[in-house]
Amino acid sequence: MKNYIIHCDWKVIEEGFDPKNNRVSESLFSLGNGHTGQRANFEEKYSGDSLQGNYLAGVYYPDKTRVGWWKNGYPEYFAKVLNAANWIGIHIQVDGEELDLATAQVDEFKRELDMHSALLTRSFVASLPSGKKLEVEAKRFLSMKNQEIGVIRYQLKSLNFSAPLTVTSFIDGDVMNEDSNYDEKFWVELEKEVEGANAFLCMETKKTGFHSGNRQLTRVLLNGKEQLDQPEALQKEKFVGSVFHSQFQEGDTLVVEKYAAICSSLQTPKGKMKARTQKLVEEASAKGFEQLYQEHSKAWELRWETSDIEIKGDRAAQQGIRFNIFHLMQTYTGDDERLNIGPKGFTGEKYGGVTYWDTEAYCLPFFLGTAPERVAKNLLMYRYKHLGRAIENAEKLGFKNGAALYPMVTINGEECHNEWEITFEEIHRNGAIAYAIYNYINYTGDRQYLAPYGFEVLLGISRFWAQRVNWSEEKQAYVILGVTGPNEYENNVNNNFHTNKMAVWTLKYTLDVIAYIKREHPYLFEELIQKWKFNELQETDHWKEIIEKMYFPYDAKREIFLQQDGFLDKELIPVDLLPEDEYPINQNWSWDRILRSCYIKQADTLQSLYWFQDEYDQESVKRHFDFYEPITVHESSLSPCVHSILASRIGREDKAYEFYLRTARLDLDDYNNDTEDGLHITSMAGTWMSFVEAFGGMRVKNGQLMLDPFIPKSWESYSFKISFRGSHLEIQMGEELKIINHNPGMVSAIIWGKNYELQEKQELILNREEK
Repeated sequence: MKNYIIHCDWKVIEEGFDPKNNRVSESLFSLGNGHTGQRANFEEKYSGDSLQGNYLAGVYYPDKTRVGWWKNGYPEYFAKVLNAANWIGIHIQVDGEELDLATAQVDEFKRELDMHSALLTRSFVASLPSGKKLEVEAKRFLSMKNQEIGVIRYQLKSLNFSAPLTVTSFIDGDVMNEDSNYDEKFWVELEKEVEGANAFLCMETKKTGFHSGNRQLTRVLLNGKEQLDQPEALQKEKFVGSVFHSQFQEGDTLVVEKYAAICSSLQTPKGKMKARTQKLVEEASAKGFEQLYQEHSKAWELRWETSDIEIKGDRAAQQGIRFNIFHLMQTYTGDDERLNIGPKGFTGEKYGGVTYWDTEAYCLPFFLGTAPERVAKNLLMYRYKHLGRAIENAEKLGFKNGAALYPMVTINGEECHNEWEITFEEIHRNGAIAYAIYNYINYTGDRQYLAPYGFEVLLGISRFWAQRVNWSEEKQAYVILGVTGPNEYENNVNNNFHTNKMAVWTLKYTLDVIAYIKREHPYLFEELIQKWKFNELQETDHWKEIIEKMYFPYDAKREIFLQQDGFLDKELIPVDLLPEDEYPINQNWSWDRILRSCYIKQADTLQSLYWFQDEYDQESVKRHFDFYEPITVHESSLSPCVHSILASRIGREDKAYEFYLRTARLDLDDYNNDTEDGLHITSMAGTWMSFVEAFGGMRVKNGQLMLDPFIPKSWESYSFKISFRGSHLEIQMGEELKIINHNPGMVSAIIWGKNYELQEKQELILNREEK
């Protein structure tokens, strides 16, 4: 665990430069705008340890899978969101001597990310090996107003010398992914040109044929006066740049303004890349840095209006929750249904930047509560558009008749994960996608989505479950064999409770949806029967039998459902009895030892109790929590949030707060010693969930908003905002509870078990004693 980030309400601040922390900081200070993402690499040369990272949403390469030996059904590739052309380059030479913080003496250093306006500022004073001393301030942002624009203002000041100065502003397309399976470079050059301060580079991905177009227009001002001399053109393979020369006097200030267009063929037609980038940089340069920043800042202000969480009395917690919300918003904007959310977002290469079940299980609730309805709907449409591929994925494993198995890992709907215990066995992801449809409908009331989109996905998933079960003569019940549940520290188990539960729940929900469509859209239902060759009576009778006769492992003595068959054969030793030098076990134990242990990576059985809380009374939740939590090592970033929410439900407020802190500052304090690989974007959504659902007690039951808030003992007050069915509510909790309806129209809510109606612009104030 590291603790070098200064606590601040709205900013992430690093003071002093420690090269050992550089990769961590590159992740923490990353920028993005839904279209483009960038690690916080330096503009000037840095020869020290760094992970160069610029990423274009949806642009990927199918990197051939590297495994010891092949199995039937194995994916042929692991998709990777690519490290794209580095557009931020501004290299500085003083009398031929390169500015490089790996070789210079860094006298002062400060890096600051303003989360309110997504502005990255870095300032330092450095002495070159010759003794020449420079003062530098660099500011940059990726525009949220125009997502194809990036802007840099880089300012230098001579503190003790007069000498020739060379500034090289460039775009470098000769990049590679550090996680490339075969050390392959994925881009080829198509076209380049340099005309003075204007440089253009167009690249194409191998195999997938995506184009990226990067153009820069650079202005250089010496002591406030623009340098009008024509810069030298610099061209190399996959590289374009403009070289500016100046005579620098002691006390002089030189400013480099760089306006960059960053386009991909996902949005810009391939033949239009050159003209599009030229138009973008000309418009950006005409506006200038300040106007572009104001437009960008305003766009961010609008996002914070519906999503901010404020905490009084705990600056570390305040910074943590805003940091999580900030990175979620800059990773995904919901403007393009072809895009989704990678576990690391735009902040690193681990997991390839592709989509997991994390989106449906953790990210969807955040966007339901903080963004326009279309944003969450586009996440569902992403899966609907991939239904055909999900059916193909199931067919590769031997399933028939339109059964759909959604991939564990994907970017285009095709499974691309190369670990067999996940690819073939972690099938509970199908249930998460079905649950996301229910969650969206329950929250928004948009039942029209079910006809036909939701129904078609649910039908494919239900057909999968109906074929994946088998009848056990010994148990006289249906069973599901050979799976891996959410607890990835056990593989190839039988009758994982959560997996069996998701199968039964999905079949039940699909039956409900069929009844709705038959009633409300009878003609459409007839069309869907023909389209999908749906034998309603035969198939639904089988589903009902599975629902009635599914086997769930159960311990009558403890009155709890068991995680899977044979779980009680394990040696049940609580985590707190493990020697400290053996923790975390995933870094200290062999995989064989982990698989034989009782230790749970993240919520598994408890995941079902969280999603289906209404089916279990409080005493049942307590029994399950008290059995499973002490043997859970929480070595998944997705684990603490579910435990926080369940702890709050059973009145364990201190425990709820403890788990919240584990997730809120997971990356800021580098809890798992892996922040250098990129941030845990999808678990950041879990942080929001643990705040709103644990502390705020927010739930939606049968379309009804419910709130059961409490405040952690160490806090003075907190407030959060949620959007719900056209209303925008602000919930303030301190000595009293205040709920404000900011929108026209009435909204009803159940608060501490009582019904209330909030009229337009009304404030409802309740004393905490009324709970």
